[in-house]
Amino acid sequence: MSLITDLARLEAMASGRAQPTATVRHRHLSARPLVFVPLTTAGETGAPLGALVGTERTAPRLLVVPQPRDRDLRFAFLAELAEIVLPYIGSFADDVEAAERTETDPGTGKRVRTEAELCTDAPQLIVPNRAGIAFVRLLGRSMRFRRTAEADPDSPYPAPPAVPLLGRWLTHFGERSRVPGSALLLAMTDLLTRHWATGQSSLEDQHLGALLAWLTAPPGTSGAQAAHRAELDRDHHGQLLCPPAGPATDPAFDNRLLAPAIERYDRARTALTTAEDGVAADERLGAVTAAEYEIRALVDSRTRPTWDAVWRGLDLLCRLPEGAHVADRWTRDRWSFTGHRDRVLAGEPPQPRRDDAVTAANKLSAREREQARLDAQEALDDPLVMAGRQLAGEAFAGEVTDVVMTHSEGRRPSPRPLVTVRTDDRPRLTVRAKVYRSLAGRPQTAEVVELIEDRDAAAPGAPGAFQAPGGEGTVVVLRVTDKMGRGRDPEPGSVPEKGDHVLFTLFEHDQRGGPKLPDPEETPWTHGGPPGDTAEDPDPVTAEDLL
Repeated sequence: MSLITDLARLEAMASGRAQPTATVRHRHLSARPLVFVPLTTAGETGAPLGALVGTERTAPRLLVVPQPRDRDLRFAFLAELAEIVLPYIGSFADDVEAAERTETDPGTGKRVRTEAELCTDAPQLIVPNRAGIAFVRLLGRSMRFRRTAEADPDSPYPAPPAVPLLGRWLTHFGERSRVPGSALLLAMTDLLTRHWATGQSSLEDQHLGALLAWLTAPPGTSGAQAAHRAELDRDHHGQLLCPPAGPATDPAFDNRLLAPAIERYDRARTALTTAEDGVAADERLGAVTAAEYEIRALVDSRTRPTWDAVWRGLDLLCRLPEGAHVADRWTRDRWSFTGHRDRVLAGEPPQPRRDDAVTAANKLSAREREQARLDAQEALDDPLVMAGRQLAGEAFAGEVTDVVMTHSEGRRPSPRPLVTVRTDDRPRLTVRAKVYRSLAGRPQTAEVVELIEDRDAAAPGAPGAFQAPGGEGTVVVLRVTDKMGRGRDPEPGSVPEKGDHVLFTLFEHDQRGGPKLPDPEETPWTHGGPPGDTAEDPDPVTAEDLL
């Protein structure tokens, strides 16, 4: 958490209003997202009770499991969910464009550019909070290995045909959600807390109703008061007015409404199985239908407020302009979606339960690299985020006070201008450290030549001087080393001029690739050996092994 976020939280507590922590939107929002509001029974995370799902704000589909312990009813719920989600995913799979990507040539090991198909857009799944993301991952893990009647006729509990395929896609969405900056699967609470700070804890921010109460508190009411009402206010039946759908339910709802309704449904189903004639069966079938409709109404009453809250959150986010680098991150999501589409169409097996050593190391390296890239891009896109990096000593801004043209030594001298910058920031610089600035969207590198404490230039009232705390500033002499063209004289605009205001960062603007890892088939024995290999039998115990 940056200092800017800490200051914004303190300001929110003092003012009673949520404070912005960003001036642009740092995540891609699809024009047609799929909103998924799941609900589970208390104590049984893997037993879905129901869900609201759809792409239309005013026309969600309500899915309900009247008896979550019934395997057949759960499979019917998953099959109905697949009928909604898979066509939505498939609607993005056929519209493609030609694009270039960089790959490693297996023969030479060099990076080469190849042309491949890239989906022009990708699906986006939005859930209320982080627990919703965990539930999506759980569903994917529980579904992708299910046996169908076609694949395994002897399976005692065959799943509907679309269930394993939906499990593979939900697993991919869940894995992609762990990549920093990815937008295939998003939690609304994380989206809102990235752009606004409230006066409550990060755990309390996971209650979507309370979070929105801070953002949209009515006049005359503080955010804390509005959030308190959203969390605790109940109706005359003792039920929460703003149920969390987190996706666990409220105990008062479970005990007073849900449990009696499910019990009535069970009794009606038992009575239906013991009907002795058609007339009695029709009457008891009506009782089963009535009990099921009662449960559907209860599930709808718990999920509808959260459904509306997700769409209100989207309205707030759409008011922010999109950051400059958001499209680049969405392109990487499109590549990820296209790659998984190709694996599914090729008939490859589902994702393994546990990654091998090389795959796990590659995933960890990729996530670390994407986190560093995300941090850099958000700072470059957003002055408020960059201000936090300046306060942390990871960037500095100032005025160019002098430029001296010098050249490198050698047969073909290249320009190496010395740029003197006076700043009031406190960057954590050392001589010969590298710093970077954005030049037409590309990072230009400079090397620190000298650091000088400047106490006189920042004197109060000095014309054109920056005012630093304590009347002190820093003069940084930099040697620009690249992005100036190939001639002896630098290209126009590639070198700062005297009087320009410049911003340099201590962090790189783009991240390099991680370490070279062996192929999975070449995993050393110290890391478990190649995937699929069985461990060798241990050596037999002999008399020499005993003391």
